[in-house]
Amino acid sequence: MRAAPRSTAATAGRALPQAAAALVLVLLLLAIVRLPWAGDLGMHAATVERLRHSLLRPGNPLVDADTPSPYYSPWMLVLGGLARVTGLPVFVVLRVGAVAGLGLLVTGVWRYVRTLSAHRVAPALALLCLLFLWGPVLFDWSGFLGLNSLALTVSYPSVFALGLSFHLWACLTGAVRDGAGRRVWLGLGVLWAVILLVHQFSGVVASLGALATVVAARPGRQTLLRLGAGVALGLAVLWSWPYYDFFSLFSAGADLESIHRSLYRHLPGRFGLVLLGVVALVLRWRRDRWDPLVILFVLGAAVFAVGGVSGHYAWGRVLPAALIPAQLAAALEALPVEGRARSVRAGWACALAAALAVGAWTQVGTVGYVVPRSALPGVVAARYRAPWVGYRWITPWVKYGDVVMARTFPARQIPAYGPYTVAPGYPDVFLPDEGRRSAAVQRYFAAGTPESERRGIARKYGVRWVVDTGNALRGAGLRAVAHGPGGQVLYAVRH
Repeated sequence: MRAAPRSTAATAGRALPQAAAALVLVLLLLAIVRLPWAGDLGMHAATVERLRHSLLRPGNPLVDADTPSPYYSPWMLVLGGLARVTGLPVFVVLRVGAVAGLGLLVTGVWRYVRTLSAHRVAPALALLCLLFLWGPVLFDWSGFLGLNSLALTVSYPSVFALGLSFHLWACLTGAVRDGAGRRVWLGLGVLWAVILLVHQFSGVVASLGALATVVAARPGRQTLLRLGAGVALGLAVLWSWPYYDFFSLFSAGADLESIHRSLYRHLPGRFGLVLLGVVALVLRWRRDRWDPLVILFVLGAAVFAVGGVSGHYAWGRVLPAALIPAQLAAALEALPVEGRARSVRAGWACALAAALAVGAWTQVGTVGYVVPRSALPGVVAARYRAPWVGYRWITPWVKYGDVVMARTFPARQIPAYGPYTVAPGYPDVFLPDEGRRSAAVQRYFAAGTPESERRGIARKYGVRWVVDTGNALRGAGLRAVAHGPGGQVLYAVRH
């Protein structure tokens, strides 16, 4: 008679993580409907737009120049082809891509976690840890799986690449365990290359995870030979990709380093809750010196540390290779393990629940992407961050292929609607005159620049429109045609 309450409690304990994970997925699907604008969304929209007009020679996605771009990946080629065939608006296509990327991520996490635990709650609990086990300070960056970050970047190639990464690790685990044949290994090599082409930073995370899986399995000579064949095929795919030279990315300039320097700041606030997962990794290491999650964590943490010490701050993008195994370990440690006292597991579950609650509260503002801010409680609304407004207000006048003179922030959004800007809003390692273009923009907007010089810059780059805030450029050979939010003005250039 006393077993019934315990059985009911156990059933509730299993159902709660699954219900919470389902609720979070519904929230993300509703966020896809809204598709809040921030970060690189304009870059990816511009990439789809260029591919819609030319699948073979799309040119630079941001400026009017015939250069390659690492944004022309296999996944974006699929989305560009979809836009070309169907005629769907670019943001509808990005929503389709977001649903596909989210589905790939969730199924990938489910498959990989299944290789680590057979417990039915493990995938749901792992997903909750990946989304909420971060820190008390909100942090958003593509390739990082916090809930708020994912809501903003769900349509990005990084989400698609991370989803493929979890599938790669799951397939690789099965391949080394079961002694898969050569075709399987060749397929894994192609999959590895596709991940690297879709999102290079996530590709490095995927590579470290694959390495950890192989090292943990300690395979024999035959498996290593087949692995080598798969790697060789993957390298061939990378070398032959026609849209950009993958291997030239290793010589990326200092601009990438300066952008990523912030990844090494405020680490305790952004990632402090992950320390619970580090403790879980220590416990796993004591049970198994060849645990794949432990090995992946060590590899990721080592590369991240070397990047910080050496000044290669772009290496900070490998941090998910340390965060993901710690988050997964924290989830798995809360599940029943043979030989572990029930009181110990209960204590760990309570600690994990408390950490997840803190992480969820930190990111509670994400609800604002699907619920009007006016309907949110005051304490929740205070944590909501309004997404970018966008520049759709210029589209009645500015047409596809027009060149717009704009500063860095609007230059990150304007190309999403089809126009080009004079200088790219993001560093571009394949644009040889990026420095001259950026200097021209700065000179154009500088106070005291003669009108004749501004006209010369506009003629050189074929500028037809100027977007600026305020009236500083009034009378400088320009005619105001529209006014946007924040006091912005669209000017037509008088040639």
